[in-house]
Amino acid sequence: MRVVLAGGGTAGHIEPALALADALRRTDPNVGITCLGTERGLETRLVPARGYELALIPPVPLPRTLTPQLLTVPGRLRGAINAAAGVLDQAQADVLVGFGGYVATPGYLAARKRKVPIIVHEANPKPGLANKLGARFTEHVAVSHTDSPLPNAKFVGIPLRREIASLDRLAMGDKARSYFGLLPDLPTLLIFGGSQGARSLNRAAVAAAPAFRQAGIQVLHIVGPKNTEEPEPADGPQYVTIPYCDRMDLAYAAADMAMCRAGAMTCAELAAVALPAVYVPLPIGNGEQRLNAEPIVAAGGGLLVDDAELAPEWIAQNLIPVLGDPGRVAQMSEAAGRMGRRDADVTLAQMVYDVVRAHQR
Repeated sequence: MRVVLAGGGTAGHIEPALALADALRRTDPNVGITCLGTERGLETRLVPARGYELALIPPVPLPRTLTPQLLTVPGRLRGAINAAAGVLDQAQADVLVGFGGYVATPGYLAARKRKVPIIVHEANPKPGLANKLGARFTEHVAVSHTDSPLPNAKFVGIPLRREIASLDRLAMGDKARSYFGLLPDLPTLLIFGGSQGARSLNRAAVAAAPAFRQAGIQVLHIVGPKNTEEPEPADGPQYVTIPYCDRMDLAYAAADMAMCRAGAMTCAELAAVALPAVYVPLPIGNGEQRLNAEPIVAAGGGLLVDDAELAPEWIAQNLIPVLGDPGRVAQMSEAAGRMGRRDADVTLAQMVYDVVRAHQR
């Protein structure tokens, strides 16, 4: 079987595609996998690092408003479609699986042109333009929210890296805390804001460092590579800052609770490992981060605060009392875990096999 994955641009598109690739390869080590991407996206680093072939096509960002740039789209899109069709031909693709983003639109149109079966995966509650288009070309639509507006939607969740999906936080807790230089027996908060950090989270957390120490709470803070915020040295519980973390499985295992943004991947990973969180949705875009977090919070698996309201005072009044109550943390962990899906990669891989078999009959 030969599969082309179209999920370039951001980690939110690439990581689910790579998790699916890993699941397919576990089932059949000989499966052929090619990832579509552009030279602008994170896929140029992430895909080769995971051992998969990357085929680059021209990027065609679609403007969301009427601008002069819109006049250049048809010609540029035609070139990207032809390039994607060439990748499908060279790979002898049996199926194209799209995850949204810049490369998905030309991928879907090329697959339709070549009569290659299409599977769409949508991670967000509000589908993007590419997946709205792709869903018109196929009956095979996998989604991560039960109330998705896409036609023929089947709820599967978001495919996650196996080291996250299989994580046993309780069993790994002591090892994980030792790995980061944390103490084994204190309530622990993990703070992160994505690969580049989040300035508002960093400022509020660092300003709240004295309150954390006074409450006997230790902190693992992934500040981002360009962060300039650091807490003042002081006695008391640990406040560990690191610029970047390539072992998020251990970061999750070290923590009793998290404070973070609410991207689709973040919400899916935290729910899968049953880690409750304070979600601080990114205050730009179409509000999808709030929509990602709301079902988990409504189920009792976390707290939600607007970016503009996040301050040391809010942390002291709302977060620190929760971390000081082990019973409540345990209840929130159970609630978060009930919202998680650990098998989305396997479920989506099975859909791929089913679609290919049906097409080959």
